Amino acid sequence: MPTSAAPEPSRKPGLRRDIGLIGLIWTSVGSIIGSGWLFGALFAAQAAGTASLVSWGIGALAITVLAFVHAELGAMYPVAGGTARFPHYAFGSVAGASFGWFSWLQAVATAPIEVMASLNYLSVHAPWVQTDENRLTAAGYGLAVAFMAFFVLVNFFGIRWLAHTNSVATWWKVAIPVLVIAVLAGTAFHGSNFGHQGFAPSGVEGVLSAVSTSGIIFALLGFEQADQLAGESRNPARDIPRAVIGSILIGALVYLALQVVFIGALPPSSFAHGWADLTFADKAGPFAGLALSAGLGWLAALIYVDAIVSPTGTGLIYTTAASRVSYGLSRNGYVPAVFERTTARGVPWFSLLFAFLVGLIVFLPFPTWQKLVGFVTSASVLMYAGAPLALGCLREQDPDRHRPYRLPGGLFWAPVAFIVANLLIYWTGWDTLWRLGLAIVLGYLLLGASALLGLNPRVPHPDWRSAQWLPVYLAGLGLISWQGGYCSGGPASKVSCGATGAIPLWWDMAIIAAFSLLVYFWALAVRLPDEETQEYIGSVDVPPGR
Repeated sequence: MPTSAAPEPSRKPGLRRDIGLIGLIWTSVGSIIGSGWLFGALFAAQAAGTASLVSWGIGALAITVLAFVHAELGAMYPVAGGTARFPHYAFGSVAGASFGWFSWLQAVATAPIEVMASLNYLSVHAPWVQTDENRLTAAGYGLAVAFMAFFVLVNFFGIRWLAHTNSVATWWKVAIPVLVIAVLAGTAFHGSNFGHQGFAPSGVEGVLSAVSTSGIIFALLGFEQADQLAGESRNPARDIPRAVIGSILIGALVYLALQVVFIGALPPSSFAHGWADLTFADKAGPFAGLALSAGLGWLAALIYVDAIVSPTGTGLIYTTAASRVSYGLSRNGYVPAVFERTTARGVPWFSLLFAFLVGLIVFLPFPTWQKLVGFVTSASVLMYAGAPLALGCLREQDPDRHRPYRLPGGLFWAPVAFIVANLLIYWTGWDTLWRLGLAIVLGYLLLGASALLGLNPRVPHPDWRSAQWLPVYLAGLGLISWQGGYCSGGPASKVSCGATGAIPLWWDMAIIAAFSLLVYFWALAVRLPDEETQEYIGSVDVPPGR
């Protein structure tokens, strides 16, 4: 039996299905368009020059492949914290707890990233917020706490209030980047910039490194928020696929256009020291600095306002996501049952407060936006990697379940998506992955303590056999990264981080692809028996479409 204890009858009102299609789309779009638009174009241009346009294209294609996989699973299993629970259904408790930890880790660390982005822009006019090294001062940390407290306060009003609040904020968040694109393209565009130092001054490695280390993948993260809130969707059968796929298309188009106008709007003097060290006014606020260089003070003022609104909207959503993921982990028996406590409005209040406290701790070891981005990118993509594995298995384990959206050629795209996810992880660099490894070990210690102390009446069956591939997968990715040629700051040939560079370019991608396929088919071979999967899934109802 998968569980040895049944939960006591709940006295909690549970989650409420109050959010519609527009709320779901705007939830995901609001997560995608956050601090990434404020800094992504600058860091990508520094890493790859004009070829950063190719980097954005690669990132968009990679995320789209993963989004289609999530669209089928999210509509099929409209449960709270879905991204963390799909591997649980396919492989049981050990794999489920692992991917659940990856999911929670990226969600809880994203709200602090958004706060750091706002404070970075604010520091241009309020230098007391940060030191010269872009580290928070004591006063800046106090302001960061206030931001995080605001996220919690809004969430306590419930999902319907959050959806309305986020919809208003997201209209603004989309409008400002679009306005910036239109104004800079029409008033300060230098076509000759695109030929400076050739198309790809850092070569292929610079293009690939930029995908994961310059904020490109981080900027495109967030489409899965519709999955995380599927348990609160009024019509998940119709709305989840539309929200997941639609949001990534909107985000990719906006970001690609932003990169074009960023390169075109750079003043010629900014290239004095090359792409890697672009210089212009108020570089701490890249687009605002370009607006000032072009004499567009009114646009710079709007961007500074948006530097508060956009990250705040994204921080709100990820605070919600972190609380829903821990709620889902508790429902699976991985963490203490107290994480399932909800208010009369259906808000998991303990999960919310715990995410707030951990978010405050995150500021301490990662005091700058840049230091957090690579870590969260790798944790996020590692979380995404569980979905293709789950899709391949659940097509066999749960074949008769109604699929409101069925991915055409799903059994082909699932292993492709897994390869794509592992390439994105590899490109984040060895110095990021070994730190992520430490966080994974810490997660296992915390999850193990909850089980040993009996803090949840649901006692998951270990399911070790179905997760036998997992330690090989995690260790293998780390080994390939160590012997590979990427660091968080760029190619290992230019930046030292401990990566040996022993595996040549192209061979490393071939090895990642082969290793991914080995793990994928191994995982499918040892998946849970069908009857155990059905018990783990339990009663997951998809409300009929309207």
